[in-house]
Amino acid sequence: VAKEVPMDKVSGYGIVVTDESGKIVSFQEKPSQVEARSNLASTGIYIFEPEALNLIPSGSTFDIGADLFPLLVERNLPFYAINHPFNWIDIGLVSDYWLVMQQVMRGEVPSMPMPGKQIRPGIWVGLNVHIDWEHTNIVGPVYLGSGVRVDKGTEIIGPTWISDGCHIQRGAKVIRSVLFEYTRVGQDYTVAEMIVCGEYCVDKTGRMMHVDDDGCELIWSDAREKVIYPMNYAYARL
Repeated sequence: VAKEVPMDKVSGYGIVVTDESGKIVSFQEKPSQVEARSNLASTGIYIFEPEALNLIPSGSTFDIGADLFPLLVERNLPFYAINHPFNWIDIGLVSDYWLVMQQVMRGEVPSMPMPGKQIRPGIWVGLNVHIDWEHTNIVGPVYLGSGVRVDKGTEIIGPTWISDGCHIQRGAKVIRSVLFEYTRVGQDYTVAEMIVCGEYCVDKTGRMMHVDDDGCELIWSDAREKVIYPMNYAYARL
């Protein structure tokens, strides 16, 4: 199955050229924009006859895009592309995941509605969400999963997805980000345009950081771990 992509994206895909019958006469594995013979990209959805597996040698590395498809073209075997209009979202890179999640939360992806219950315009929640609405600024679209805790004085700017069991501490900001389950954002820290999962975070360009990296200026942890508050914390909340 193939689909047209913008020319500036061709280097991320296998690119095909077909004749009038749809038979593939050329296959390029991730060519540069200058070298690409078309913008018709393989979606990674294949239907093989069992006999095609006989072309794959045993005991060696043999890639579908780099080896098998060019071999099918070289031997002039029946190898066809179907250019069928359908909703196809490719998440080949971590940065693609961030972008697609932004699109989903903005309602730009058909048949993928926001989960949970919409309790305010642009705000969806799961079960048992604890939040001080009066002292928290939330601008949708935002999803707050079940068991999420949002302390007073926080700010959440969408599109943002906060998964089950997360804890956003007092004064923290979460901006256009995706937090995986049980992420705790530290007090007064800002997470902007990030994916946070476990001990790692990735920005929208794909740059990865570990929570202990010297260059990491963010503070996050496991929300299931006990929090040691400063002695004046209770007073500060008054």
